[in-house]
Amino acid sequence: MPADTAAPSSLALGRASLIIVTVAAALGSLMQALDSTIANVALPYMQGSMAASQEEINWVLTSYIVSAAIMTAPTGFLAARFGRTRLFVTSVLGFTGASILCGAAQSLDQIVLARILQGLFGAALVPLSQSVLFDLYPAERRGPAMALWGMGVQVGPILGPILGGWLTEHYSWRWVFYVNVPFGLLSAIGLGLFMKDPPVTTKPQLAWVGFAALSIAVGALQILLDRGEQMDWFNSPEIIIEACIAGLAFYIFLVHTFLSPAPFLSPKMFTDLNFVIGLIFIFIIGVILFATLALLAPFLQILLNYPVVTAGVVLAPRGVGTMLSMAVAGRLYARFGARPLVAAGLVCSAYALYEMTQWNLNISETPIIVTGVVQGFAIGLIFVPLSTVMFATLAPKARTEAAGVFALVRNLGSAIGISVTGALLTTNTQVNHEQIGAAVSAFNRALQTGAAAAFWNPRFLAGAEALNAEVTRQASFIAYIDDFKLMLILSLAAFPLCLILRPAKTAPPGQISVPATGR
Repeated sequence: MPADTAAPSSLALGRASLIIVTVAAALGSLMQALDSTIANVALPYMQGSMAASQEEINWVLTSYIVSAAIMTAPTGFLAARFGRTRLFVTSVLGFTGASILCGAAQSLDQIVLARILQGLFGAALVPLSQSVLFDLYPAERRGPAMALWGMGVQVGPILGPILGGWLTEHYSWRWVFYVNVPFGLLSAIGLGLFMKDPPVTTKPQLAWVGFAALSIAVGALQILLDRGEQMDWFNSPEIIIEACIAGLAFYIFLVHTFLSPAPFLSPKMFTDLNFVIGLIFIFIIGVILFATLALLAPFLQILLNYPVVTAGVVLAPRGVGTMLSMAVAGRLYARFGARPLVAAGLVCSAYALYEMTQWNLNISETPIIVTGVVQGFAIGLIFVPLSTVMFATLAPKARTEAAGVFALVRNLGSAIGISVTGALLTTNTQVNHEQIGAAVSAFNRALQTGAAAAFWNPRFLAGAEALNAEVTRQASFIAYIDDFKLMLILSLAAFPLCLILRPAKTAPPGQISVPATGR
């Protein structure tokens, strides 16, 4: 966290310039936060346009998350090496350009590559915007500035599904990426013309061996998870090679971390119990939050036949729940501490997921909205006290590095959650289809009378096709419920960790700078 004495004075910029830089930095964080959810509702349309399977279209999400996770850690080094203004403007323009490439993509390979570029450039946007606003304003004026920044980060996930649904319905899914262009240009112009860099007092260094090893390990693991189901897992030489590469790279990273005099990540931070428990929690949050969003968009549109705009409106209140809980979590933390709030958040999450396991194919919008708000509320209840207590017991000089690990683990959990639940969805749909289909034949009396005989008569081609479509629909629905059950179990399994958290003995929540969820 930047020290107040080192922060450049806000008087270094005129009032107009200060406002312009503040808005431009907030636009950068809004653009990145908006993009974290805007593409979800458009996934079924991308899937149809790219002729991709359910698993393959999830690469559009995981490729972005993993590339952003990898490039978050060296943000501080790059800012010190090339200048914060130059890095910020380059990141904004690169993110904008990659967004154009995403919108113009004509194949799955092209859009995945463009999303990787988008993640690489977008990784720095949130931490840079946060640090810029922190340095521009003196301590007594940081509250309103950080409130504006936080509003951009939290409003993005709320507006994302609605805006994405509207653009997809009235224009094309490509516009969920093109919409970044005006935000990016305005942000880049404001930052490039009016932002000034603080003086650099230290020579930047980066442990390239550790960074490269960790990047290769994370990348290989994600490719393994993304392609495992399609390639029949370890029956495929490709998957075995990717597993070996991931294992070897992670081994090199561990050796470098514990034996190098200047490792990429300091091993001392992992001796802090609160920090380690916090990483486990934030990994679980990443799995639950992003996997749920990735599952709900096709669930609503494909199984429940919701129009894309309606699906966006139904998903948006999840972000409202998060914003509401974050608004009150700081005060509740000051009164009750971290343990009760994290436990309450897990209970809310488990309740929402339990309700989701009780859904049926005739469910209305109201229960979906309610569970979304409850789950969003749970995220805020967990995130605010957890991110406070896990940083409070770290040495101040270790917090910047720890924030990078925090973001890496959260994004890794998100990507792994999407990949695993997507693979299970495909596998369980096939298994369920086989089990249901075993009971379906021309001799089943349930298919010989009434509407079933008229529409699902397997003796005729049209009836057999309609019957197979309904069996597939029911099998897919059961597979979705199984994924929700898995995340429910994950929420309950994390509950005992609350008992191990130690109370923070340092600053209250508002005095510790931690990365926002942006989700």
